[in-house]
Amino acid sequence: MNLTPAFPEIFLAIAISVILLIDLFAKDAKRNVTYVLSIVAMGVCGLITFGGLGNGETSYSFNNMFVSDPMSNILKLFSYLAVALTLVYSRRYAAEREMVGGFKGGEFYLLALFSLLGQMVMISANNFLIIYLGLEMMSLSLYALVAIRRDHAVSTEAAMKYFILGALASGFLLYGISMLYGATGSLGLTEVAAAIASGAVNKPVLVLGVVFVVAGLAFKLGVVPFHMWVPDVYQGAPTAVTLLLGGAPKLATFAITIRLLVEALPALSIDWQQMLTILAVLSMAIGNVTAIMQTNIKRMLAYSTISQMGFVLLGLLSGVVTAEDGSVTNGYGAALFYSITYVLTTLGVFGVIMLLSRAGFEAENIDDFKGLNQRSPWFAFVMLLFMFSLAGVPPVVGFYAKLSVLQGVLATGQIWLAIFAVLFSLIGAYYYLRIVKVMYFDEAADTTVIEASPDVRVALSINGISVLVLGLLPGPLMSACVVAIAGTLAA
Repeated sequence: MNLTPAFPEIFLAIAISVILLIDLFAKDAKRNVTYVLSIVAMGVCGLITFGGLGNGETSYSFNNMFVSDPMSNILKLFSYLAVALTLVYSRRYAAEREMVGGFKGGEFYLLALFSLLGQMVMISANNFLIIYLGLEMMSLSLYALVAIRRDHAVSTEAAMKYFILGALASGFLLYGISMLYGATGSLGLTEVAAAIASGAVNKPVLVLGVVFVVAGLAFKLGVVPFHMWVPDVYQGAPTAVTLLLGGAPKLATFAITIRLLVEALPALSIDWQQMLTILAVLSMAIGNVTAIMQTNIKRMLAYSTISQMGFVLLGLLSGVVTAEDGSVTNGYGAALFYSITYVLTTLGVFGVIMLLSRAGFEAENIDDFKGLNQRSPWFAFVMLLFMFSLAGVPPVVGFYAKLSVLQGVLATGQIWLAIFAVLFSLIGAYYYLRIVKVMYFDEAADTTVIEASPDVRVALSINGISVLVLGLLPGPLMSACVVAIAGTLAA
């Protein structure tokens, strides 16, 4: 059996086991050893995955249940980056809130690695059961992380909501998968696509299965009307865990959406694209309008996420694969580009929130950002770049990401959908620009100079500059995304 495609997952599983044993005997209350080893483990995984990305080949393992292809490699690389930056930004935050050390040990870092392992399995899954196993590995780790502050009532409440609704979402997805299996007689994505193309399937059962699969994916993406868990969990979870929820898992969910809908069910695209249209329209409308009324910045960002995922769905519903030459329009590539750049921006936003938070104080309200420019002009500028990117203001990357998605929508002739997206993007710009106004034009209640550790200062600075550079020079990343999608679907 060729295990090469699964080398990153195998290495990370071994690394987690070793780090767990080392952490068991660690004396350092801040768990610096666990933190460093976690970053190193992700770095090694990145090197292994980058080697696979370089050759651009698609290879299978475990009886074609596991695949390494261009899309999986690029998504894994950014997943490593997202989790690594999350650990860097949250190191001080977690220590001050006793999320590491003591009887908890290094659980925060280890559960973050377990969730990353689940995401990697999801990204490379080529079989319904492997998708579900990866999803549950990621979800169970995140359930535990949301509840890691067991003495904090709000976090416990958020964990209960996330667990109950997450289990419901998993049930929806599993039920849909079981119906697809019943209609096609196979669990492999390639075999399912071939069975549907042959026409020898039970069409009513098949379409009903697609409905449940789309509902399960919508829960995980957090789009309307399956969004009810997002604001409460974002607000109730510790900010470091909120970032783990809102960062890399979005990339893994994007991957299984492509696997399930585009690779396994291309013959039913008329059915699921209509569903995605409804979900996208509702998400952009309700997400943007509701975010305007929020005073808690984490809750505002939760509704922002809902609207941003609506834009990702626009890219997915506008993608077309032609059977003749295997070419792909920019729709799926634009959706991949949008997902990656959104995650990069979200990382920076929550990094600034954790930077402003300190022991006994959570910078969760918009008023906590008053006069940030007076306290730290550089970090205020970095936050401005992130807000402009989320709002889609040029020249930062969010503008180009939205533009590329809208171009994909227009290519399909759905002009009304593009106009709708632009209108609600303009509405959404209000609450992003409100943060900028508060930072630059309101008087600071606390004039203490903000101090950041060298690693956080460097990471946040690079994060902010990358958002600007990718906006000025989006071509290389956009080309990589389109090539990755085209190579994956062609294989």
